[in-house]
Amino acid sequence: MEGHSGKKYAQLAWAMGKTGILGYGGGPSVIPLIRHEAVVKCRWMNDDEFGETLAIANALPGPIATKMAAYLGYREKGVLGAIVAILAHILPSCVAMIALLSFVNFLSHSPVVQGMIAAVMPVIAVMLGVMAYEFAKKAYQGLGRGMVVVFCAISFLLLQVVPIHPAIVIALFLAYGAVHYRVLDKFKKKAKGEAS
Repeated sequence: MEGHSGKKYAQLAWAMGKTGILGYGGGPSVIPLIRHEAVVKCRWMNDDEFGETLAIANALPGPIATKMAAYLGYREKGVLGAIVAILAHILPSCVAMIALLSFVNFLSHSPVVQGMIAAVMPVIAVMLGVMAYEFAKKAYQGLGRGMVVVFCAISFLLLQVVPIHPAIVIALFLAYGAVHYRVLDKFKKKAKGEAS
């Protein structure tokens, strides 16, 4: 049993270490990598659970990738699992930052580095686009086209026109999600009543 437990810690450390090393561009760009490890490779959760976890993590303060690592570690191995996952996720970056600190001034003005950053940005945009498409497809399957269009329009208005902080918008949609099926049942009963 201890061997299996040690294997799980090693799996957590390896998965979160990779996301910490390969994730470039801030928290949101790391999410597709974390999803790949948690859903596709290690099968710790399914897409729906990952979407719910991501929504809750977005509503809480702090770096999104670290919160996701902490939750996955805690889900798999409790408090110690959360500590292992967080350390595995942040330590490689911390070590790299310390090692490169003396070169930071040179690197920030280097045309080579500027070119590398410019080359990576479209890749990050595509990864985020693919993830958004997959979540939209799941929403379409669960809610239908009309509701997806309505929710997208509401999100756009709240975020771009009003504008409201994204955490509040996420909290509003989480609150609606909690009562979604009750509201849907009321509409169905009302429609049946009007039809008869």
